[in-house]
Amino acid sequence: MPSSAILSYDGTDNDADAVALGRLLRRANADVALAYVRHAPEAENRLEVVERQKAARLLDAGAALLGPPEAERHVVLSASTPEGLAMLAADLGADLIVFGSEYRTPEGHVQPGASAQRLLDGGTTAIAVAPAGMRDWRDAKINELGSVGYDGGEAAAGVAASLAGALGGEVSDSPDAADVLVLGSRPDGPPGQIQLEAAVRQRLEEAPVPVLVLPVGSALIF
Repeated sequence: MPSSAILSYDGTDNDADAVALGRLLRRANADVALAYVRHAPEAENRLEVVERQKAARLLDAGAALLGPPEAERHVVLSASTPEGLAMLAADLGADLIVFGSEYRTPEGHVQPGASAQRLLDGGTTAIAVAPAGMRDWRDAKINELGSVGYDGGEAAAGVAASLAGALGGEVSDSPDAADVLVLGSRPDGPPGQIQLEAAVRQRLEEAPVPVLVLPVGSALIF
Protein backbone atom coordinates (compact mmCIF):
# COMPACT_ATOMS: atom_id res chain seq x y z
CA MET A 1 0.00 0.00 0.00
CA PRO A 2 1.40 3.46 -0.88
CA SER A 3 2.47 5.72 1.94
CA SER A 4 0.07 8.18 3.56
CA ALA A 5 1.01 11.69 4.63
CA ILE A 6 -0.42 14.40 6.87
CA LEU A 7 0.31 17.92 5.70
CA SER A 8 0.50 20.51 8.48
CA TYR A 9 -1.32 23.60 7.22
CA ASP A 10 -2.23 26.92 8.84
CA GLY A 11 -2.47 29.21 5.83
CA THR A 12 1.04 30.69 6.01
CA ASP A 13 3.36 31.02 3.02
CA ASN A 14 5.68 28.38 4.44
CA ASP A 15 2.80 25.94 4.73
CA ALA A 16 2.05 26.70 1.08
CA ASP A 17 5.57 25.32 0.50
CA ALA A 18 4.43 22.18 2.32
CA VAL A 19 1.44 21.98 -0.05
CA ALA A 20 3.82 22.06 -3.02
CA LEU A 21 5.73 19.18 -1.46
CA GLY A 22 2.38 17.44 -0.95
CA ARG A 23 1.77 17.66 -4.70
CA LEU A 24 5.14 16.01 -5.31
CA LEU A 25 4.29 13.22 -2.87
CA ARG A 26 0.96 12.71 -4.60
CA ARG A 27 2.85 12.31 -7.84
CA ALA A 28 4.69 9.50 -6.05
CA ASN A 29 1.32 7.85 -5.23
CA ALA A 30 1.14 8.99 -1.60
CA ASP A 31 -2.24 9.70 -0.03
CA VAL A 32 -2.07 13.26 1.36
CA ALA A 33 -4.43 14.71 3.99
CA LEU A 34 -4.38 18.19 5.55
CA ALA A 35 -4.37 18.96 9.27
CA TYR A 36 -4.71 22.11 11.35
CA VAL A 37 -4.04 22.15 15.09
CA ARG A 38 -6.18 24.34 17.34
CA HIS A 39 -4.70 24.82 20.78
CA ALA A 40 -7.87 25.17 22.88
CA PRO A 41 -11.65 25.19 22.50
CA GLU A 42 -13.58 28.40 23.11
CA ALA A 43 -15.50 28.66 26.38
CA GLU A 44 -18.60 30.10 24.70
CA ASN A 45 -20.49 27.93 22.23
CA ARG A 46 -21.00 30.85 19.83
CA LEU A 47 -17.27 31.54 19.66
CA GLU A 48 -16.50 27.84 19.31
CA VAL A 49 -18.78 27.63 16.27
CA VAL A 50 -16.97 30.60 14.72
CA GLU A 51 -13.54 29.05 15.31
CA ARG A 52 -14.63 25.72 13.85
CA GLN A 53 -15.88 27.51 10.75
CA LYS A 54 -12.59 29.41 10.44
CA ALA A 55 -10.63 26.16 10.70
CA ALA A 56 -12.82 24.51 8.08
CA ARG A 57 -12.38 27.44 5.67
CA LEU A 58 -8.63 27.44 6.21
CA LEU A 59 -8.36 23.73 5.38
CA ASP A 60 -10.68 24.17 2.39
CA ALA A 61 -8.25 26.79 1.07
CA GLY A 62 -5.32 24.42 1.61
CA ALA A 63 -7.15 21.60 -0.16
CA ALA A 64 -7.89 23.90 -3.11
CA LEU A 65 -4.20 24.80 -3.27
CA LEU A 66 -3.27 21.12 -3.20
CA GLY A 67 -5.69 20.44 -6.04
CA PRO A 68 -7.63 17.32 -7.05
CA PRO A 69 -8.35 14.72 -5.91
CA GLU A 70 -10.05 16.30 -2.90
CA ALA A 71 -7.99 15.78 0.24
CA GLU A 72 -9.26 14.77 3.66
CA ARG A 73 -9.13 17.54 6.28
CA HIS A 74 -8.58 17.15 10.01
CA VAL A 75 -8.84 19.72 12.81
CA VAL A 76 -6.98 18.63 15.94
CA LEU A 77 -7.40 20.11 19.43
CA SER A 78 -4.06 20.03 21.26
CA ALA A 79 -2.06 22.46 23.38
CA SER A 80 1.00 21.39 21.35
CA THR A 81 1.13 21.39 17.55
CA PRO A 82 3.72 18.58 17.27
CA GLU A 83 1.93 16.45 19.85
CA GLY A 84 -1.39 17.00 18.09
CA LEU A 85 0.06 16.03 14.72
CA ALA A 86 1.81 12.98 16.19
CA MET A 87 -1.47 11.90 17.82
CA LEU A 88 -3.33 12.30 14.53
CA ALA A 89 -0.64 10.35 12.66
CA ALA A 90 -0.94 7.51 15.17
CA ASP A 91 -4.74 7.51 14.97
CA LEU A 92 -4.74 7.44 11.16
CA GLY A 93 -1.74 5.15 10.77
CA ALA A 94 -0.03 7.83 8.67
CA ASP A 95 3.56 7.23 7.57
CA LEU A 96 4.72 10.81 7.12
CA ILE A 97 4.11 14.36 8.44
CA VAL A 98 4.88 17.19 6.01
CA PHE A 99 6.02 20.67 7.04
CA GLY A 100 7.20 23.87 5.43
CA SER A 101 10.44 25.43 6.64
CA GLU A 102 10.69 27.94 9.49
CA TYR A 103 9.18 31.26 8.40
CA ARG A 104 12.45 33.23 8.31
CA THR A 105 14.24 30.67 6.13
CA PRO A 106 15.91 32.12 3.00
CA GLU A 107 14.44 30.93 -0.27
CA GLY A 108 15.94 27.69 -1.52
CA HIS A 109 16.94 26.45 1.94
CA VAL A 110 15.48 23.92 4.36
CA GLN A 111 15.09 24.83 8.04
CA PRO A 112 12.66 22.84 10.16
CA GLY A 113 10.46 25.01 12.37
CA ALA A 114 9.84 24.41 16.07
CA SER A 115 7.12 21.78 15.55
CA ALA A 116 9.17 19.81 13.03
CA GLN A 117 12.26 20.07 15.24
CA ARG A 118 10.35 18.54 18.16
CA LEU A 119 9.38 15.56 16.02
CA LEU A 120 12.90 15.22 14.60
CA ASP A 121 14.16 14.49 18.10
CA GLY A 122 12.69 11.12 18.98
CA GLY A 123 9.49 11.28 16.94
CA THR A 124 8.01 8.04 15.65
CA THR A 125 6.64 9.22 12.28
CA ALA A 126 8.75 10.10 9.24
CA ILE A 127 9.07 13.84 8.62
CA ALA A 128 9.24 15.73 5.32
CA VAL A 129 10.31 19.38 5.10
CA ALA A 130 9.89 21.60 2.05
CA PRO A 131 12.47 24.24 1.14
CA ALA A 132 11.39 27.85 1.49
CA GLY A 133 9.94 29.16 -1.76
CA MET A 134 8.78 25.77 -3.07
CA ARG A 135 5.28 27.32 -3.31
CA ASP A 136 6.55 29.34 -6.28
CA TRP A 137 7.76 26.32 -8.21
CA ARG A 138 5.79 25.70 -11.36
CA ASP A 139 4.01 22.36 -11.57
CA ALA A 140 6.21 21.63 -14.57
CA LYS A 141 9.26 21.88 -12.31
CA ILE A 142 7.68 19.61 -9.71
CA ASN A 143 6.92 17.11 -12.47
CA GLU A 144 10.58 17.13 -13.50
CA LEU A 145 11.89 16.13 -10.06
CA GLY A 146 13.03 12.54 -10.26
CA SER A 147 16.57 12.31 -8.90
CA VAL A 148 16.52 11.07 -5.29
CA GLY A 149 19.59 11.04 -3.06
CA TYR A 150 20.04 9.51 0.36
CA ASP A 151 22.25 9.41 3.43
CA GLY A 152 21.92 7.32 6.56
CA GLY A 153 22.08 3.64 5.70
CA GLU A 154 20.13 0.90 3.99
CA ALA A 155 16.68 2.10 5.03
CA ALA A 156 17.27 5.49 3.42
CA ALA A 157 18.63 3.80 0.29
CA GLY A 158 15.53 1.61 0.01
CA VAL A 159 13.11 4.52 0.42
CA ALA A 160 15.12 6.59 -2.08
CA ALA A 161 14.84 3.76 -4.63
CA SER A 162 11.09 3.42 -4.03
CA LEU A 163 10.51 7.18 -4.33
CA ALA A 164 12.68 7.49 -7.44
CA GLY A 165 10.80 4.63 -9.07
CA ALA A 166 7.45 6.24 -8.32
CA LEU A 167 8.64 9.57 -9.74
CA GLY A 168 10.01 7.91 -12.88
CA GLY A 169 13.50 9.02 -11.92
CA GLU A 170 16.68 7.50 -10.57
CA VAL A 171 18.71 7.26 -7.39
CA SER A 172 21.44 9.88 -7.51
CA ASP A 173 25.08 8.91 -7.03
CA SER A 174 25.54 12.10 -5.02
CA PRO A 175 23.09 13.41 -2.39
CA ASP A 176 24.32 16.93 -3.16
CA ALA A 177 23.07 16.64 -6.76
CA ALA A 178 19.64 15.17 -5.98
CA ASP A 179 16.22 16.76 -6.47
CA VAL A 180 14.89 15.11 -3.29
CA LEU A 181 16.88 13.88 -0.29
CA VAL A 182 16.06 10.93 2.01
CA LEU A 183 17.83 10.80 5.38
CA GLY A 184 17.92 7.80 7.68
CA SER A 185 18.29 7.60 11.45
CA ARG A 186 21.18 6.00 13.30
CA PRO A 187 20.87 2.21 12.92
CA ASP A 188 21.72 1.79 16.62
CA GLY A 189 19.03 4.25 17.70
CA PRO A 190 15.79 3.26 19.47
CA PRO A 191 13.60 1.27 17.03
CA GLY A 192 10.85 3.35 15.49
CA GLN A 193 12.29 6.71 16.56
CA ILE A 194 14.09 9.48 14.66
CA GLN A 195 17.70 9.75 15.86
CA LEU A 196 20.03 11.56 13.45
CA GLU A 197 23.80 11.43 13.52
CA ALA A 198 25.49 14.84 13.50
CA ALA A 199 26.67 14.52 9.89
CA VAL A 200 23.20 13.53 8.67
CA ARG A 201 21.57 16.41 10.58
CA GLN A 202 24.06 18.78 8.98
CA ARG A 203 23.05 17.51 5.55
CA LEU A 204 19.43 18.26 6.48
CA GLU A 205 20.29 21.80 7.52
CA GLU A 206 22.27 22.41 4.31
CA ALA A 207 19.75 20.91 1.89
CA PRO A 208 18.29 23.11 -0.89
CA VAL A 209 15.69 20.48 -1.86
CA PRO A 210 12.78 18.65 -0.19
CA VAL A 211 13.95 16.31 2.57
CA LEU A 212 12.40 13.14 4.03
CA VAL A 213 13.67 11.97 7.43
CA LEU A 214 13.07 8.38 8.54
CA PRO A 215 12.76 6.78 11.99
CA VAL A 216 14.91 3.74 12.75
CA GLY A 217 13.58 0.78 10.79
CA SER A 218 11.14 2.85 8.71
CA ALA A 219 10.32 1.52 5.25
CA LEU A 220 8.13 3.94 3.30
CA ILE A 221 6.70 2.55 0.08
CA PHE A 222 5.82 4.76 -2.89
